[in-house]
Amino acid sequence: MNVTLRKITKIPLDFKLKFDEINFKGFLEYHSGKLILLNAYMSGFIEKQCDVCAEEFKLPVDEEIKFFLSDGIYEDADNLELEVVESLDGNVDMEEVLASEIELIKCDYHSCENCK
Repeated sequence: MNVTLRKITKIPLDFKLKFDEINFKGFLEYHSGKLILLNAYMSGFIEKQCDVCAEEFKLPVDEEIKFFLSDGIYEDADNLELEVVESLDGNVDMEEVLASEIELIKCDYHSCENCK
């Protein structure tokens, strides 16, 4: 699902994606300037190797995701510390956002039930 950021308005644009056993749903909404708010929820299971014993297990996921997308390079004039993902071509691929969020979760330390 490819979204053109300049077409996002104050009326939320809902989205819903599924990848393997992960559901990713939420909305995109114009915030201010070049910023678009992504407000989403991710739930399901991710196949992950235990960081202790290296056995595969299903990691339960129950995450609220909220950050800004910038249509172009984000310049913080107000010195606000915002989590911003920049789009240099004015588009965002929601499948790529989902894949990135899954990889962020996988990068954390996780152990299976046997190793906890």
